[in-house]
Amino acid sequence: MTRITIDPITRLEGHGKIEIFLDEEGNVANSYFQIPELRGFERFCVGRPVEEMPLLTSRICGVCPEAHHMAAAKAADAVYHVDPPPAAKKLRELLYSAFYVTDHATHFYALGGPDFVMGPDAPVAERNILGVIHKVGLEIGGKVIQARKYGHAVVEMIGGRKVHPCTSIPGGLTKGITEEQRQEIEKMGRWAVEFARFTLKLFDDIVLGNKAYLDLILGDIYTHRTYYIGMVDGDNRVNFYDGTISVVAPDGERVGKYHPSEYTDWIAERVEPWSYLKFPYLKKVGWKGFEDGKDSGVYCATPLSRLNAADRMATPLAQEEYERFYNTLVDEQPRSPDGAPTRKVVHQRLATHWARLVELLYAAERWVELATDPEITSDRIHAVPTEKPIEGVGCVEAPRGTLTHHYWTDERGLLTRVNLIVGTTNNYAPISMSIKKAAESLIRSGTVVTEGLLNQVEMAFRAYDPCLGCATHSLPGQMPLEVTIRDAQGQPVRVLRR
Repeated sequence: MTRITIDPITRLEGHGKIEIFLDEEGNVANSYFQIPELRGFERFCVGRPVEEMPLLTSRICGVCPEAHHMAAAKAADAVYHVDPPPAAKKLRELLYSAFYVTDHATHFYALGGPDFVMGPDAPVAERNILGVIHKVGLEIGGKVIQARKYGHAVVEMIGGRKVHPCTSIPGGLTKGITEEQRQEIEKMGRWAVEFARFTLKLFDDIVLGNKAYLDLILGDIYTHRTYYIGMVDGDNRVNFYDGTISVVAPDGERVGKYHPSEYTDWIAERVEPWSYLKFPYLKKVGWKGFEDGKDSGVYCATPLSRLNAADRMATPLAQEEYERFYNTLVDEQPRSPDGAPTRKVVHQRLATHWARLVELLYAAERWVELATDPEITSDRIHAVPTEKPIEGVGCVEAPRGTLTHHYWTDERGLLTRVNLIVGTTNNYAPISMSIKKAAESLIRSGTVVTEGLLNQVEMAFRAYDPCLGCATHSLPGQMPLEVTIRDAQGQPVRVLRR
């Protein structure tokens, strides 16, 4: 049996590899998306005071520390049964909206975008952010840097630091913002709205305007029909910071919504012996393996999932783009077995890149909405906890998917147990399925396997924007270690194993 290894996989956060096995005829027999790293935050946070978790868990990842900071703060609020004042919630969401702009911009321009801007088969030395800037111009590269600069400036003003924010505590925040800061934040937010609109126009010109790319998006290679989950507000509109989790079936039927504290009624996790990342699935449907369809409990949690799980966007410009997204990609209105119309659902996973840009615009618009809220400069930003700590769940939408923090404490507020289901973990099963389907479609008997072809296999996971540093943990909590010592020519001299 022939073995093809892509190690390391590229343009993601963390470490992973793809193993593809070919049968004797040269067709794909199986593939594995393996995660060889282990972080262990669920274990070494045990024994710490729960109020430290917004600080500790933000260290899980340098890409989205704001997501863990917010989920941990909301879980700590729940542990102490305290409801932060409205101004504190709005400030947290304002920080979070600015973070979303920086994160989604980074993925489009630096991680996912090079495959479309430069082309899937472009030389690897050019298929990166530098190649993108060279092709589209230094001015656009400057806009990307400016977007990240503004986003981090807002995070620092509200969160205390550009990276690893530190101001959210049980019951609210340790600091607010001044009117002068509010004006600066508003100005940067209005610039971010125009940047998001510019990015969508760029996507129109480069991707949607290229028939080959549009055919690639709409083709079957990267299509999967699974369940979708995403946070929505009371009007079933996309929300990143607060709400309930909407669960939508492959046919568009909403099968239910759950409060974050009810996630164990909906989500279960399983482990496989060949990876340190767990496989969540819908408990009410059950695990049927790596299969598509309504009978399989596999679900997806991504920007595409959030749009599929909602009824609409909460801001006007993003709503216009949301409607254009579905009108372009869905030919006709789907209907339930009784003939009633259901929500439109897009199953083409490469369309996630477009959905991410719709969210980019929403985040920028929400940034401005919150920055112009009269209450945002209020000094009432903390409610002192008075109840005994016990247990709590906090949930936000990380850019990569629904993020859940679940804490149990003793009567002193010291953690006795921690469970995290992070954005990428939700998507491990569909990522694995997407990689296998892409490999099966692209590698057949007699195929010459080129670097460009293997990059198209990698494109299957890049749509999900996997962030593996915070996603990995294992049972029973031990990690084997293998060290290969090589000579100057790169040949193995000795292998040490634990």
